[in-house]
Amino acid sequence: MNNKTLLENLRSIPDWPIKGVNFRDVSTLFKSPECLRIMSDELVDLYKDKGITKIVGIESRGFVMSSAVAYHLNAGIVLCRKPGKLPCETVQESYAKEYGIDTIEIHKDAINEEDIILLHDDLLATGGTMKAACDLVKKFHPKKIYCNFIIELKSEFPHARDTFAKDIEISSLLQF
Repeated sequence: MNNKTLLENLRSIPDWPIKGVNFRDVSTLFKSPECLRIMSDELVDLYKDKGITKIVGIESRGFVMSSAVAYHLNAGIVLCRKPGKLPCETVQESYAKEYGIDTIEIHKDAINEEDIILLHDDLLATGGTMKAACDLVKKFHPKKIYCNFIIELKSEFPHARDTFAKDIEISSLLQF
């Protein structure tokens, strides 16, 4: 998709958080009403005919667009958070990261077998967090799972999509 306005407003920060990384900062897109509208419109257009019943927003930047899109798709929101942030009984999934093990969780009653789920996060790099989120959501046996990202770093991580099951449709608004 690579909308010109989004590309022009996306901030890149070289050598952050470590040398050699070109950090793509979506906060510059979130602060722009025009960029928010463009992203929301593009996401709604992508998923308007998919029957989405719930959008799982991945902590924390995934929460922003999840809410806007859920409103337009008449869908609910499910928060996927780090441990200890959700007040009721949860289901967890742990996964390996380059510097250790991390865990995410959602409420035990958040998803059912009738749901069609869209998982949303800001960035696809290695795919570790979203793969864990997919595995977590699969525990609920929903009808279908879709994944979406604002940014996909295809040139840096060309095989990130390969970590996902073939039945999961993946899309991104910006690809680098």
